[in-house]
Amino acid sequence: MRVALVTGACSGIGNAVATRLASLGYELVVVSHRPRELGEAADELRRAHGVVVHAVPLDLARPEAAAELHERCRSLGVEVDILVNNAGMLLYGDVADTPPAAANALLQLHVVTPSLLATLFGRDMRARGRGHILVVSSISAWRDFPRIAYYGSSKRYLRSFTRALRTELAPHGVNVTCLAPGPTMTGLYDPNSVPVGTAERLGVMMDATSVADAGLRAMFAREAEHIPGLVARAMTFGAVLTPQRVIDLLQRYVPAMGKRGQ
Repeated sequence: MRVALVTGACSGIGNAVATRLASLGYELVVVSHRPRELGEAADELRRAHGVVVHAVPLDLARPEAAAELHERCRSLGVEVDILVNNAGMLLYGDVADTPPAAANALLQLHVVTPSLLATLFGRDMRARGRGHILVVSSISAWRDFPRIAYYGSSKRYLRSFTRALRTELAPHGVNVTCLAPGPTMTGLYDPNSVPVGTAERLGVMMDATSVADAGLRAMFAREAEHIPGLVARAMTFGAVLTPQRVIDLLQRYVPAMGKRGQ
């Protein structure tokens, strides 16, 4: 298996995943809605690892995006052996205050597009009898948090969808793994509002490379689900056990932090 498709590949976890796969000799299809940054990332991957990299600038928050990306891969003549559904964005605030266009973009990006990519590329993998699909969810899938209702519920959907897809494709030789990181140093967080550096030093946030490496190890080991890092696992366990009234109180003091990060 030598071709991997990574969405949200110009920064954060997606870029770290692409870098690790390039170091293993994989030909890459990298996707992002930011053409300049994507081109720079693709050039760096080619220079550093000497692999073929196809840069596909595409806004995955559009309804037609999954079909367009699948067709683009066909036109490139590549058979995708590894699909990494990573592209994401974070909206922070009350549902009633969320601009409908932003909510629609998140739902397209987190729910519709990754589902359809799994459908299209999963069908191809099933026909070939091999392949991996890695879906990036979040520890927020374990608990419903106010002010990230769109984000958390979409990540819960991804976790549920991945588990069902895994059962369907396993008899055909195709592995599906859900990666559920905790807070990670990526472009999702606004550094003007969130003390990212301090959070990393305290171990609250992991760096993107560590998360990517953990996710790929889990995928190649054909694990169903993986939460990287002891802190993230403890946070997940604690969130599940914490009474909802305590979570509601804490949310009043969490600063605004979300922005788009494909």
